[in-house]
Amino acid sequence: MGRNPLDVENRMREIDRFLIRNSTLRSAFDMALYDILGKAAELPLYALIGGGKRSFWTDNTISIADPDSMARKAVDYKNQGFQAIKVKLGTTADQDIERIQKIRKAIGDDLPIRIDANQGWDYKTAVTVLKSLEPMGIEYCEQPVAFWDYENMRRIRQNTSIAIMADESLFDLHDAFKLASMGCCDYFNIKLAKAGGIHTALKINAIAEGSGIRCMVGCMMETRLGLTAAAHVVSARPNICYADLDGYLSLEYDPIIGGAQYNVGEITLPETPGHGADVDADFLRDCECLTIK
Repeated sequence: MGRNPLDVENRMREIDRFLIRNSTLRSAFDMALYDILGKAAELPLYALIGGGKRSFWTDNTISIADPDSMARKAVDYKNQGFQAIKVKLGTTADQDIERIQKIRKAIGDDLPIRIDANQGWDYKTAVTVLKSLEPMGIEYCEQPVAFWDYENMRRIRQNTSIAIMADESLFDLHDAFKLASMGCCDYFNIKLAKAGGIHTALKINAIAEGSGIRCMVGCMMETRLGLTAAAHVVSARPNICYADLDGYLSLEYDPIIGGAQYNVGEITLPETPGHGADVDADFLRDCECLTIK
C-alpha cells in the first residue's frame, strides 16, 4: 500500500522477503504488477519484457492410469489435432514401459511423446525405464528422481540418450545455477506459480541461455489468467522451445475474459496492454472476497 507498483524490481524484492516459501502467492502479485506496468506503458506483456509475438503449441497431458486407457486417451488427443502428448509416469519400471509401448503403438511413430516421472523413480528404475524407451521417440523426461537428488539426476543424464528436464528441482534462479553448474539436465521447466512469477522466470531463462540449456514453460491446474501471463513469457523468449500450458483444458468452467486463445493446442496472444486477461465479474461475485483499506 502506498508504494509505486511500476517499480517491479523493488516490489518483488519486498514480497519475496515476506513470502519466502509461498511461490504461488508471490506469482499472483508478480503477474498483477506486470499487468499494471504493461497498461501504464500501453504495451502487451510480451513487448513490455522485450520480446515479439508468436503463436505456439502446447502439448496435452495424460494422467497415470492403466496402459490401455492411457493409449485410448492418446489416440483421442491425436485425433483432436494436438502435436505432442505428455505422459505421466513414475510407478514401476514394467508398468511405465508398458504404458509407453501401448501409447506408441496406438498413435504411430509421428507424434512426439514427452514423459514426466514426477520424482517417482530411483536411479536404477529411471535408467532401466529410459534405456527401454530410447527407441520410442521420447523428446524428454521430466524430473526422474526426487527434487533434492541432483547427483543421481546428473548420472541418469549421462546414462541415457533421452533428454532430462528439471521441474521440481527448479524453483528459483539459485536452483537454476546449481542445476546448470552440475550438468544435471538438458532442459528447465519454468512454471510461474513455482518460480514466483515472471520476474524470477526471466532470470531463470537467462541463466539457462547462458548455460546452453533450453527451456519449457509449464503450468499447474489453473485458469487462462495465469496461463496467459505464462504464454507471454514463452512468446517473448526464443530460448523457450516447449510449452506445457494445458492446465485449463480439463476445467469445467472458464471464468476468464480475453487472454490467450486456444485452437486445439495452438495458443495465440492478445495485443491488449498488460497480459490481456480479465476475470468474469459474475464469477468474482460468487468468490470469497477480502477488501483491504
